[in-house]
Amino acid sequence: MKKIIFTEKAPAPIGPYNQAVLTGNTLYTSGQIAINPANGELVLDTIEIETKQVMENMKAVLEAAGMTFENVVKSTIFISNMNDFGTINSIYGAYFNEKTAPARETVQVACLPKNVNVEISMIAVQ
Repeated sequence: MKKIIFTEKAPAPIGPYNQAVLTGNTLYTSGQIAINPANGELVLDTIEIETKQVMENMKAVLEAAGMTFENVVKSTIFISNMNDFGTINSIYGAYFNEKTAPARETVQVACLPKNVNVEISMIAVQ
């Protein structure tokens, strides 16, 4: 059985998907981009601000499922420019304890939804 996770503290889905799905004790999140959930606007001022918004959106989804970043076992980061990797990695890393950080891959892609620079998805376990 699966439970759909939704919170107004993260952007509403912009397609036929949910913010996250909990099945058993495993949470699968959809990718988050830098949409401000309060007004639906993209937050693209700088790569730092954009990445922080993505992580805050992900934090809200995790909290809606009763979890934190400590529950995350796997992350996927999609970026449009590998030159932004260091900056994105620094912001992302601030949300985790380095000793218990999840497995992860980072992939440069040709284009992301709404032409954003970064999208992150996660898998978490209770």
